[in-house]
Amino acid sequence: MDKDEIHLRRLPAAAPWGPHADSDFHGVDFLPDDLSEAPDETGMRVNKKYSCLPAEEKGIHIINIRAIEDIGYDQHESTLLNSLSKNPDADCKYGLYFRDGKRKVDYILVYHYKKSSAGRTLARRAQHNDAGARSAKQDPLPGKGVQMEMGESEPHADCHEDDKRFRREEYEGNLVEAGLELEHDEDTKIHGVGFVKIHAPWNVLCREAEFLKLKMPTKKMYQINQTHGLLKKINSVIQKITEPIQPKVAEHKPQTVKRLSYPFSREKQHLFDLSDRDSFFDSKTRSTIVYEILKRTTCTKAKYSMGITSLLANGVYSAAYPLHDGDYEGENVEPNDRKLLCEEWASYGVFYKYQPIDLVRKYFGEKIGLYFAWLGVYTQMLIPASIVGIIVFLYGCATVDENIPSMEMCDQRNNITMCPLCDRTCSYWKMSSACATARASHLFDNPATVFFSVFMALWAATFMEHWKRKQMRLNYRWDLTGFEEEEDHPRAEYEAKVLEKSLRKEHKHKETDKEKLTWKDRFPAYLTNFVGIIFMVGLTFAIVFGVIIYRISTAAALAISATPSGRSSVRVTVTATAVIINLVVIIILDEVYGCIARWLTQIEVPKTDKNFEERLIFKAFLLKFVNAYTPIFYVAFFKGRFVGRPGDYVYIFHSFRMEECAPGGCLMELCIQLSIIMLGKQLIQNNLFEIGIPKMKKFIRYMKLKRRRSLDHEEHVKKKQRYEVDYNLEPFSGLTPEYMEMIIQFGFVTLFVASFPLAPLFALLNNIIEIRLDAKKFVTELRRPVAVRAKDIGIWYNILRGIGKLAVIINAFVISFTSDFIPRLVYLYMYSENGTMHGFVNHTLSSFNVSDFQAGTAPNDPMELGYEVQICRYKDYREPPWSENKYDISKDFWAVLAARLAFVIVFQNLVMFMSDFVDWIIPDIPKDISQQIHKEKVLMVEVFMREEQGKLQMLETWKDKDKKKGENCNNHSPRLSLSHSGSLSSCHSYPVDV
Repeated sequence: MDKDEIHLRRLPAAAPWGPHADSDFHGVDFLPDDLSEAPDETGMRVNKKYSCLPAEEKGIHIINIRAIEDIGYDQHESTLLNSLSKNPDADCKYGLYFRDGKRKVDYILVYHYKKSSAGRTLARRAQHNDAGARSAKQDPLPGKGVQMEMGESEPHADCHEDDKRFRREEYEGNLVEAGLELEHDEDTKIHGVGFVKIHAPWNVLCREAEFLKLKMPTKKMYQINQTHGLLKKINSVIQKITEPIQPKVAEHKPQTVKRLSYPFSREKQHLFDLSDRDSFFDSKTRSTIVYEILKRTTCTKAKYSMGITSLLANGVYSAAYPLHDGDYEGENVEPNDRKLLCEEWASYGVFYKYQPIDLVRKYFGEKIGLYFAWLGVYTQMLIPASIVGIIVFLYGCATVDENIPSMEMCDQRNNITMCPLCDRTCSYWKMSSACATARASHLFDNPATVFFSVFMALWAATFMEHWKRKQMRLNYRWDLTGFEEEEDHPRAEYEAKVLEKSLRKEHKHKETDKEKLTWKDRFPAYLTNFVGIIFMVGLTFAIVFGVIIYRISTAAALAISATPSGRSSVRVTVTATAVIINLVVIIILDEVYGCIARWLTQIEVPKTDKNFEERLIFKAFLLKFVNAYTPIFYVAFFKGRFVGRPGDYVYIFHSFRMEECAPGGCLMELCIQLSIIMLGKQLIQNNLFEIGIPKMKKFIRYMKLKRRRSLDHEEHVKKKQRYEVDYNLEPFSGLTPEYMEMIIQFGFVTLFVASFPLAPLFALLNNIIEIRLDAKKFVTELRRPVAVRAKDIGIWYNILRGIGKLAVIINAFVISFTSDFIPRLVYLYMYSENGTMHGFVNHTLSSFNVSDFQAGTAPNDPMELGYEVQICRYKDYREPPWSENKYDISKDFWAVLAARLAFVIVFQNLVMFMSDFVDWIIPDIPKDISQQIHKEKVLMVEVFMREEQGKLQMLETWKDKDKKKGENCNNHSPRLSLSHSGSLSSCHSYPVDV
């Protein structure tokens, strides 16, 4: 070895495992690498492997730290020596490989430690191969034996830090026993942070792949069934047309052949193409395998079993993540999947292209791949819904001048005087002043909206069926057809709770079997959940009620305004400001409810991660659904229903009159409420928050690191390792927030679509941005998540189906009770004299004699219109004041109510039947996919049959050879065979390996 390439290396000492294994020595032990493998004169050998032998059995060469200073080895000469040698960071591709440049880093564990001030300039490097290799520069930790000869010791390390260190040592030792190889690095740009690099060797990958039943491609390839005739020509034309919008990714190209897949087995390795072992298991599969080992490996020094999740929760490790494949930007960046995804997927410039779903799945795993595939299908299905919604809106614009009811309302010659909207301060007003509202209502309240409601109900059913078929295609392509989710490992919190319960019973001297949590143990948590959810729902209702009070009081205050323009814009001003208040409250409560839902789920202590996720989704969806839709439900079904009548109004707190709908109905106000809340949530919460908050967190972390690095100018020279760069990224927090915002949007698109036909269009525009925004976040802003296998989107599918069914019922009630569609039909076929809508407005208005006002409620200025008012009108079906039963509900009211209820029943059952018919007529599994799956099974049976036949033929051949060999032994040396009884048997005893 060249002298310039000698690096000093710390040897393992007393503790058998971990980066802190030399804590019992009073000196710093170093040894050149070229001497570590030479046998010692005393017969003892220094091995660079980390074994679990005690310190007494190891050959330990101690060089005193003061002796190093005596021979003139200082920091400047070390820097000079290192500068002459080859850059080790380039060999390991800056953290993607171990120091040897051969073993790939499959996973990273991160921990915090406290540096001693005396040892800050010291570095160490330990090599750890096969059974747990490690080679990294490390700074000594407190309590690791960095002491001065003169008896000056460092301050005693904190007991809590020692406990964490002992847990890390034991846990990492158990990982080594499981077959993983480790390498430590504490000499990084991030002070006080250490990294454990983990590599899974080939034998471990094979073993775990067999345990996990991973389907891997075999050598056998088969032809995928292709379409023929007219369908083939149509497909070729479609491919040529869509070629410009296809991503330039190899995985996205249509394939004519496919490899037969089979669960990996070490006994059947000959079936698989193992010519390139380095690429047989891709980085996503390797990290999944390592994560499974990390989850089931335990640490028992803390008196109870702890996996990686519990160690992370207790701060023993601060982070655990797989590495990204490399950089995604720069001039000299090597080609990698991350860079390709950034160019062809996570860029706003390719918003018009299809997503490279297969490459997304290859890099992030099936669960994330299914999310983006579902989001892509949902966005595609919004295109026809948007087109139909635009047509319906344009139909309303085209027919607004032909709408007789709005023309009658705008006609000033009718001279219809309306009753005051509030007591005392409000005066009488002309119906023609609400002309603009009436004309705008027709844009959304016309016969075409009924057709659009039916269309959207069928659209929702078609979307669900289309997604099921797409999901089956992906399952076939991704070899998930026979995949069944096995029960996950118990969560760390569950195990801790079970241990606490068992210790309690042991304390009472009770012999117990294996403990588990029962409903009695969880009853306090269930009660807390019930009370908490009821309280949150009540809080939402209280806030909506508060906004109602605001609307009523503000309307009364603005009505006092002396300017006519102020009085004419009261309704618009109150509606707009109230909706903005609702939007702000919804956005704030969404964040609060998300945290509360997680806390309520945690105190339940679900057993597995899957149970935890499903319970969290249910609670979060329930609270956010109530939060987002309660103001809309109020306007759609409650506003204007409990007003009373002039002379007998309903009051809140004996002073505020309940709100009334506009003369054109509440549908226009519902449209305003729905559009502002939907657009506001999408723009502010979904887009600005998703962009702004991660950027702000990243900037804060950058400033903290910059402040730390300012202490050491040498750190700026050194390039960051891959695991250091990824550590500064935001940790992945799951797909629940991503799904949740899309499910709430799906509710806006389907639940109240009768009042806002443009909702699908705005959802489409948002999703085009959302796909690229989420893609950019996953590729550039987040640490690489652990790949999780999944064959469907889980509980979200059931939620979507529930919303689709609920949408039919809600739209039926919106059309029949919120809009004027049913009253118009009743008038047209029962009361119209000439078969037209002339006189409809007058038919819906009742009369009131102003002399019947209660004392103190009449207008202060009755002559504001310039004439004395004797009779005013209000919207209701009641008897006139000259009738015997004045102001009682009239027969017309009951006729309209009966028609409304009949429409709800007919519409609901008809649309439900049509949706179920669509569900039944479209098969869940495409015909070609079912044929391909059957073909795979047949081919696999043929492969095994041929293998068995080959084995039988080989056995028969060997038997014939054995027989001939025995005859030859008997014919040529009979005496030898008799005298040496073992010789004859030896002729037949050769190994047979099938």
